[in-house]
Amino acid sequence: MWKTIQPAPPDSILGLTDEFRKDQNPSKVNLGVGVYKDDTGNTPVLRCVKAAEKELVEKQLSKSYLPISGDPAYAQAVQGLVLGGASEVIAAGRAVTAHAPGGTGALRVGADLIHKFSSQAKVWVSSPTWANHNGIFGAAGFEIERYAYYNPESKGLDFDRMMDDLQRIPVGDVVVLHTCCHNPSGVDLGQDQWREVAALAAQKGWIPYLDFAYQGFGDGVNEDRFAVEQFAAVGIDFFVASSFSKNFGLYNERTGAITVVTPSAEEAAVAMSHLKSVVRTNYSNPPAHGGLVAATILNSQELHAMWLDELAQMRNRIVEMRKALVEGLAKQGVEGDFSFIAKQRGMFSFSGWSDDVVQWLRDNRSIYVVGGGRINLAGLTTSNIDYVCSAVADAMRR
Repeated sequence: MWKTIQPAPPDSILGLTDEFRKDQNPSKVNLGVGVYKDDTGNTPVLRCVKAAEKELVEKQLSKSYLPISGDPAYAQAVQGLVLGGASEVIAAGRAVTAHAPGGTGALRVGADLIHKFSSQAKVWVSSPTWANHNGIFGAAGFEIERYAYYNPESKGLDFDRMMDDLQRIPVGDVVVLHTCCHNPSGVDLGQDQWREVAALAAQKGWIPYLDFAYQGFGDGVNEDRFAVEQFAAVGIDFFVASSFSKNFGLYNERTGAITVVTPSAEEAAVAMSHLKSVVRTNYSNPPAHGGLVAATILNSQELHAMWLDELAQMRNRIVEMRKALVEGLAKQGVEGDFSFIAKQRGMFSFSGWSDDVVQWLRDNRSIYVVGGGRINLAGLTTSNIDYVCSAVADAMRR
């Protein structure tokens, strides 16, 4: 059946990692894929995760299926993390949560749920956005539209144009919003801006779909959920897709969750019934290990404190690498003001490097950057920062 079918193109980001693995240059640097690395260039297993896994191994008595929506303790822990333990939404029973295979799986489950009842709706994503948003919502059957977000001239948020676009989105359409640490730009909304967007959503009747992949990588776990709290306060329907790949380092455990927030507990119960139906015909039951690890950590005072400390170390390392890159480029005499990199948040930044520069870095220095110049700051270390800055200087002087 495959004789007349052309091969699919490689994924723009994961395909880059495949090329990186094949590269024999000992000085190679991967600034592409969105995976946290420590200063030795490794993706660590957190100490709190090791401790939780040890506890699970000692206490676990069965490998039987989890419920369709996952372990209830996990759902409760996720809601406390995403909404805040004292949230009125939780107290009123206005939210339901299902354990999903990673943030990607959470996005797709929510997309399938919405499409089941609103197949004519359009999904609006920021310009730019994480490339897989287009694939996920497109595969779920939605037509994709874009709203203004990033201003390449100011290297910041184009908020006025964004609000103009959001004003025109019809009732019932879906708007995908990056809750913090915008991927790929690293540019986030401020608190007053989030208040305006939440109020507009309530006024216009479109459905916010919050992609919350980097909680704790911006300013902190509590601070980073500010946007979620604003949508919860206006009492509308919205969705939150969580990922614990980054903030727990549970990449290969595919640990995520989809949370559906509604105006009432009765509506939440209806949403959960259909959410279970979507899961049942997709993967039936979620994988257990990662969710049980996260729940164990979040429900233990000692492990929770350990996690917050390790998360702060990861967040602070990225901040330091942002500063080091700005200083290193200036030291190399690279023309232009790159101070915007130090002002952004999270793992990613639009570097401003052209596609020609990106290609030259790959071909001549084995430095791998996604097309368009998006870089993962966590790929920088104290050992490779000088090499990268020197290479960028060479590339831009050609």
